[in-house]
Order: sequence, then structure tokens, then C-alpha cells
Amino acid sequence: MSLRERLAQGASQVLTDDLREAEDTLGSAPKDAIKRSLHYLLIEEMVAMFILLAAMTIFSTFINAPLRELANANLTPNPSKAPWYFLGLQELLRYFHPMVAGITIPTFILVGLAALPYVDRSASVKPGDRKVAITMFTLLFMFGAILTIIGSFFRGPGYNWVWPWAQGVFFEL
Repeated sequence: MSLRERLAQGASQVLTDDLREAEDTLGSAPKDAIKRSLHYLLIEEMVAMFILLAAMTIFSTFINAPLRELANANLTPNPSKAPWYFLGLQELLRYFHPMVAGITIPTFILVGLAALPYVDRSASVKPGDRKVAITMFTLLFMFGAILTIIGSFFRGPGYNWVWPWAQGVFFEL
């Protein structure tokens, strides 16, 4: 037997001995404890889902959605704005070429968010120890929030800049 095989066998034996010792000290848990807890968790989640589904069905039965009149191709609203969740992107399109605003910047944002766990390698869960992650998230969140607020409240007829306290708010829910 080679040295590597003997070391592997020894490590395996040490781990087995440690597990037996821990089981003797703590007592053994029932074999199906994990299955039982998963079963109860799934039942609770299913009950919550059906209660929420019933509440939404009853709510939507009695309250109509606030829909506008049918669209008229001859009369477009001025300003024509995207829904609030796309206003940041529409605001970027106001300043940049569509390739940059629609593909490049959102790609950099998504790649940056995906790379964030690899940049901030701290294992701590305390916010004070995760300065890079918190700073990056705050910057990206504020970037999107500012663009959405500008697109919502500071754009008027012709999608031109307006002061909402001077000319009014051109925003509808």
C-alpha cells in the first residue's frame, strides 16, 4: 500500500471515529427527521399559497383594474412614458446611443452584480465588514432610483425637462 493510500485510509478512519464519538455524545437523531421537517414545511407553504390565491381571486372579483380607455393610434399621450420600472432605461436612452443605453450599461450592471460576491470575499455577515458590497449595492441602487425619479417627475411634454413645482407633475399611476 502506498503512502497516499495509507493517509487517505487514515483520514477516513479519523472522520469515522469522530462521527461515532459525536453521535455517542449528542445522541442519534431519527433517520427520517429531515424528511419529516421538509414535509411539514411544504405543507405550510402550500397552505399559505392557497390562502393567498383565494384572497387575490376574491379581491380581483370585486375590484376592477384601473384600466384606461382603448388606445387611439391617432392620439398619443404627451409625454409618452414607459412604465415606472423602465423609466431609468428610458432616461438613459435620452442621453446615450441605444446600443450603449440599452445593452452596454445594463450588461455592465448585471456583470458587476454577478461579480460582487467574488470581489467582496468577506465571510462576515456584519454590514460593517462588508464595505465593498454595501458601497456597490448602494451606488447601483441610487443610480437606478435617480434615473427613475428624473424620468417620473422631471420630464414633461415632448419628454423635455420640467420643474414639477412650476409646471406640474406629468405622471400617472
